[in-house]
This record gives sequence, structure tokens and C-alpha cells, in this order.
Amino acid sequence: MEQYRFVLEVRGDWACFTRPEMKVERVSYDVITPSAARAVFEAVFYKPAIRWEVRRIEVLTPVRWMNLRRNEVASVVSTRNVQQAMKQGTGELALYVDEDRQQRAALLLRDVAYRLHADLVVRPDRADLEPPGKFFAMFERRARKGQCVNQPYLGCREFAARWRLVDDLHTEPPSIDETRDLGWMLHDMDFSDPADPQPRFFRARMTGGIVECDKREVEMSR
Repeated sequence: MEQYRFVLEVRGDWACFTRPEMKVERVSYDVITPSAARAVFEAVFYKPAIRWEVRRIEVLTPVRWMNLRRNEVASVVSTRNVQQAMKQGTGELALYVDEDRQQRAALLLRDVAYRLHADLVVRPDRADLEPPGKFFAMFERRARKGQCVNQPYLGCREFAARWRLVDDLHTEPPSIDETRDLGWMLHDMDFSDPADPQPRFFRARMTGGIVECDKREVEMSR
């Protein structure tokens, strides 16, 4: 198995990495989750022959909060209605905002900045037998040009991220000088059983502004 470490710096005016235990109301974790960090890398470059494993998160700005109330649509389009419309060629798929509006509270992060360290792992069982170096070069080329499959975002798609490839860590500003226990945090989803994916959590600790995302600390939820 071949892998190579890449580092991206991401910044944004707003972010929300939602805690699953909060149900309807959106309350963010204190810092970006490994799964959200992985999504940033996948937005730049992804193929079935590779996977991204986030190893470290550096927090570059103090944790700041913002309370916000927003109007949202309470429902989603029914999957059954979509399937029927596909079969019949017609169907009612509209959502009427004025009839289905709800006001919900959100506790968001503001003015965030992170340095994300992740390994690009080339799968040994890949169908594409190109040499691993090809995939490493593809990501680096895309990242330098600012190319992406979709706009990287910070937890919610409406919170777009500004990002860049980090070449030399020695010339970069340090992480914040803060240490705290962040509690149990979502690490990622385990898709070993595609029919029943399971969330994985880990005890997140920020030490000197750095959160280590070591897989050995991850515990499975049951």
C-alpha cells in the first residue's frame, strides 16, 4: 500500500460541523471533524483507486462562536415519489417553501482556519493499475492550480472554504497556543457493511492547537 502526506490550509468566514446528538438544532463541534477534513481533500481530488486518511488537524485561529436563526424547509422530497416519477415520467416533486418553512437555531463557528494533514493512500486492490506516483502528481497539480471537483466547504455546503496547498511547514504560522479536551467527536463513517454504515467516534484532545486523529484511538459505536 502506497501513501503520501499532503497538507492543505483551509479558511472560512463561517463553519458548522454538526454534533449528531443535537438532532434538529445545529450545534457545531469546537473544531473541524476528521470526516469534514476528508471531504475537503476529496473535493479537490478523488478516484475509486484511492482513499484519504486524515492524520492531524492544526487550529490556526481562536475558537469563536455565533448564534444564528435561519428559515429552513422542514421536509425533503420523498424517495418513493422520485422513484415513481422516474418510472412514470411525471410526478409531484416540488416543495413549497411558504407552506413548509421552519425557523431553527444554529450555533456556528466564525473566522475559522485550519491546517489539515492527510495521507493519500493508493488502494492495493484498485482496478486502475497506474503507478501510485501518478495519483500523487494528479492531486498536487490540481491543488496548485486551485482546481476542484466541487467547492470545498466547512461542514455545510453554504459555508464555502478558501484553501491552498502547503509546501513548507517551516514557513507557516504556528497553531494557536491552546490545550483542551474536546470530548467525543465524530471521526468518520465505517462502510465495511454498505447496507449498515456505522459512525466512529474518538476522544479528541487539542494540545497546543493540534488535534491528532490517530486511528488507534477510534472506537466503534454500537
